[in-house]
Amino acid sequence: MTPIILASGSPRRKSLLAALGVPFSVQTSDADEPNEGDTPAEVVVGNAVIKRDDVADRQTDPAIIIAADTLVFYEEHVLPKPKDLDDARRMLRLLSGNTHQVLTGIAACHTGTGQCAEASETTDVTFKDLSDDEIERFVAIVHPLDRAGAYTVDGPGSLIVASYRGCYQNVLGLPMVRLDALLRTLDVQLFDLMDKEGAVFL
Repeated sequence: MTPIILASGSPRRKSLLAALGVPFSVQTSDADEPNEGDTPAEVVVGNAVIKRDDVADRQTDPAIIIAADTLVFYEEHVLPKPKDLDDARRMLRLLSGNTHQVLTGIAACHTGTGQCAEASETTDVTFKDLSDDEIERFVAIVHPLDRAGAYTVDGPGSLIVASYRGCYQNVLGLPMVRLDALLRTLDVQLFDLMDKEGAVFL
């Protein structure tokens, strides 16, 4: 079996893929993410392609590389990982009571065949109205400096996200149905790789 390499150190992406019982290893990319593109989808796909190609170039044996990039957009302006906690508070105030978009770009390739593919997924997320006290408590507990848009939809995030429309896993950083469809274009099916002994159930 051709080994699968996840080009991401994100704990959430690793957990989502591991929950299937799919064997994989992790190699992170050190490439810069320029956040460039004419549309939000072009931005996240472009970032994912850079990560994919950076990891793929290091391989000496055939491998399937999976890379992803997730960003939060509000009124088509990107909200990246906050610079500090004050920036996190600013983002949460901006999102409070409003609907924004979470986009993930996915880029995959089979280094043995040279086949590559890219796709994106969009989810609408609506915050409830947040008080200053709720924002302070959320920031203190989550310390969201490693999260685009300064929040998470799971755990404590379940108290600030009123609703979402679209793929829930996309908000966590790896839309699994979209990933499976993308890998099928490389003749890889996640269903074929699943191991019931390694699968995780809530």
